[in-house]
Amino acid sequence: MRDRLDIIHSNIIQRCTNPRNPAYERYGGRGITVCEEWTGTQGFFNFLSWALNNGYSDNLTIDRINNDGDYEPSNCRWSTQKEQQN
Repeated sequence: MRDRLDIIHSNIIQRCTNPRNPAYERYGGRGITVCEEWTGTQGFFNFLSWALNNGYSDNLTIDRINNDGDYEPSNCRWSTQKEQQN
């Protein structure tokens, strides 16, 4: 579980901050950021704690409630692929 969450955490940061990331244009390129709470020195551990306290399961993916909003605790949830597509 931690390995998967580590990958999810790394991916959201990469797509918001790394112009070489294939998804950057759809995220960081249009102003989507990751909150300081999830990027600071304790960023992963804060993200891990949020994930475990907010319904994380291996069959779910991170989803932004407001598609134009940032990755932050108040704008994220865990959803199935089908829920995200809707």
